[in-house]
Amino acid sequence: MKKDTHLVRAGRRSPKEGTVNPPLHRASTVLFPSVAALEGRGQLPPHSLTYGRYGTPITFALAEAISGLEGGHDTWLFPSGLAAITCACLAFLKSGDHLLMVDSVYGPTRRFCDKELTRFGIETTYYDPMLGADVAGLMRPETKVVFVESPGSITFEVQDVPAIAQAAHGAGAVVLMDNTWATPLFFKPLEHGVDVALTAMTKYLGGHSDLMMGSATTSEAAWPALKRAAFHLGLCTSPDDCYLALRGLRTLGVRLERHQQSGLALARWLAGQPQVERVLHPALASCPGHEFWARDFSGASGLFAVVLEPCRRDSLEAMLDGLEHFGMGYSWGGYESLILPLDPARDRTATQWDGPGPLLRIHAGLEDVADLIADLEEGLGKLVME
Repeated sequence: MKKDTHLVRAGRRSPKEGTVNPPLHRASTVLFPSVAALEGRGQLPPHSLTYGRYGTPITFALAEAISGLEGGHDTWLFPSGLAAITCACLAFLKSGDHLLMVDSVYGPTRRFCDKELTRFGIETTYYDPMLGADVAGLMRPETKVVFVESPGSITFEVQDVPAIAQAAHGAGAVVLMDNTWATPLFFKPLEHGVDVALTAMTKYLGGHSDLMMGSATTSEAAWPALKRAAFHLGLCTSPDDCYLALRGLRTLGVRLERHQQSGLALARWLAGQPQVERVLHPALASCPGHEFWARDFSGASGLFAVVLEPCRRDSLEAMLDGLEHFGMGYSWGGYESLILPLDPARDRTATQWDGPGPLLRIHAGLEDVADLIADLEEGLGKLVME
């Protein structure tokens, strides 16, 4: 099936009979008809109903849909994207191991490495996102995981994922990737050498700013370790949230196309404004690693950044406070447009941020793009340049 057909069909047992949507199935205790059935529950097929924490039929329907979309062996669902990331790291790391983490990673992932993994005797080395195959030079005998996030959080560097995966596998390490920006519609990590594809379903897959969920889809070889860690950590999702995620999944294709169109329109318009020093959008040549996006990705989402020329702080606040159609709030991927002032320099150790002025991260929502441009044009007019 083509991807848009899969989005409609996935997780549904029959397109011709029964309810269109899988029924909401809440459960904790599951009763067994006999001692033999109770004691043999460990030999049941995957996605069998045994206990609520391990999933109910609607959980299994969503996991099946995501696995098919990712092209992976199986999927575990988590209460947030960060929970998926932290569980995946713990699945493949132990005391004395070494982790290579991209320097442009999502801030909470960095804090997990610096504050939690260190307590377990796991060392993290941050590497330049543009290192590519040269990441091999940072590998050690104790390096067990290489983590990629492409494009990078806030600054949108696109990594050479296949080259990094080849170098990691050559040294016996597994590759984890945060693929939230592209979703599996625009990039399929497992087809490019990644072992575990991680997505914050809170963002585009949910699509309505009312869901917290994450997913980890693995190769067959990586599945036992991921599943074991999720079991032991007691990580599970609400059936109600699974219902919301399945609802969002059905419209992901049409929503992402609109996010892509509006994001590119805004990025290209902003690139021509005198207050803008550069635009960081993976589909534009001005973004580091654009050539890898053009080679490996089939599309772009609506999230990107602009670097402004130096301006007075009070005028920047006046611009952001006065915007009508862009809200200021964390997360992204919903139907509404968002804008945030962010400082990449605070979360860099292997590389140095060189932006001359403030950075604004923009999420293009589903509003009319002409209204969004007019809003930004009025806002930029309030900036007082230094």
